Amino acid sequence: MALEVTGKLFMVFATQQVNDTFKKREFVIELSDMNPNTGMTFTNYASFQLVQDKVSSIDAFNVGDELKVSFSIRGNRWEKDGNVRFITNLNAWRVERVGDNQVNPAAQNTATAPSNTPPPAAAPQAPVNNEDSDLPF
Repeated sequence: MALEVTGKLFMVFATQQVNDTFKKREFVIELSDMNPNTGMTFTNYASFQLVQDKVSSIDAFNVGDELKVSFSIRGNRWEKDGNVRFITNLNAWRVERVGDNQVNPAAQNTATAPSNTPPPAAAPQAPVNNEDSDLPF
């Protein structure tokens, strides 16, 4: 499922090398939504992740830039000591500045013609074995 959202770049985090073969980078988009009944504007923050060769695609943008993010929802089931948790990630696969006709080349698929379909799903992410942590990331 491919989705899009438009908002202001709020924060960019450093790249994390999760294990020998997997790296990710998170960024936050500020979303403003006006309630038509009350006229009040509500601000929400959505955290996205870029994985593998896409981690540098956010470098072309500055905090405050209005961006359109194309993403897919990915979910994993994680179990430890009999407790089951479900983890949901918003995996960004394209980031572009609103008003630009040009997609950031670092975020573009490697195909010769631009495609509106998301890249194939990444392999499931194995939790990092860290006995001090309750979460797999």
